[in-house]
Amino acid sequence: MTTIPAPPSSGLSVLSLPMRDPRVKPLLDELAVEYTTRYGDFFGTDGAAQELRRYPAEEFAAPHGALLILQEDGETVAGGAFRRYDANTAELKRIWTHSAHRRRGLARVVLAELEAEAARRGYRKIYLTTGPRQPEAKNLYLATGYSPLFDLDADPEAIKHLAFTKELPGAATDRGK
Repeated sequence: MTTIPAPPSSGLSVLSLPMRDPRVKPLLDELAVEYTTRYGDFFGTDGAAQELRRYPAEEFAAPHGALLILQEDGETVAGGAFRRYDANTAELKRIWTHSAHRRRGLARVVLAELEAEAARRGYRKIYLTTGPRQPEAKNLYLATGYSPLFDLDADPEAIKHLAFTKELPGAATDRGK
């Protein structure tokens, strides 16, 4: 486990943890409920479970990946992860805020922490996708400088996977730095 300094006077702790750490369980459990509630069988009969099993835990481990959670008073309140997409690009996955802690800007904190960690690991670009039934995620990415790789005027349900990209400012030009 690595503790990363949280934003000043936020009362939050940022922890870098392996996927199987018990403090990650609230993130995964609530994501499964969220995906099932929002999408049902939109992506297939086993859609939520299949999405959460799609990538092995090792893909979110150093040196090419990371999983970060935010804790407040010992409670996991938000988190997210990235994995290697290609040599210069990290792919963000599993960005989540506990339902009782939404509308506090925690997703922005997670996003900023993931971007900073990806840059420290030498990535120069971020890639991510979100689903068509997550308009708050789409709006977050647009508001934080991500460029959509789809037509914003198109029906999101027809697109299914809303892809975004963002260049990381100040990323190391050499992955060894």
